[in-house]
Amino acid sequence: MLERILTVTHSATSDSSASPGAMNPVTVFTPLADIIEHDDSVIMLLDLPGAEPESLDVTLDKRILTITARVDLAPPDGFTPSHIEFGDGTYERRFVFSEKMDGERIDATLKDGVLRLTVPKAAESQARKIMVKAA
Repeated sequence: MLERILTVTHSATSDSSASPGAMNPVTVFTPLADIIEHDDSVIMLLDLPGAEPESLDVTLDKRILTITARVDLAPPDGFTPSHIEFGDGTYERRFVFSEKMDGERIDATLKDGVLRLTVPKAAESQARKIMVKAA
C-alpha cells in the first residue's frame, strides 16, 4: 500500500565536481529511513546523527520532499580524536508524495539525531451534487 502514497528514492551521491586532490571534497550521506503508515498519516523517521536543527532543510516542491542537513563534527573541547569513522558531510534524501498525501500539514521534529516527519493523508474527496441554474 505504501507504493501508492510515497515513493522512496536514493539519489544522494558523492560530489563529483570536486577535483582530484581537492582539500575538502563534499561527502553526501543517504540517511536511513523508516516509514510507518497509519490510517490517517504516514510517519517518516530519518537518522541524521550530528545534524543540528539550524543546518536542516526540509522542502516540499511539486510533491517532491527533499531533506538536507550539513554536519560539521568537531571533537569535544580538550579532546584529541584517536580514531574517526564518521566525518563532515551533507545528508540528502528525496521522497515523492502522491496526491493522497497532505503536504501542507507536515509536522517535523528533530530529537537525538532522528528527524520525525508526520505527514497526514489527504482527506478523501466526497462526491457532491452540483446545482445547475437556468441562465
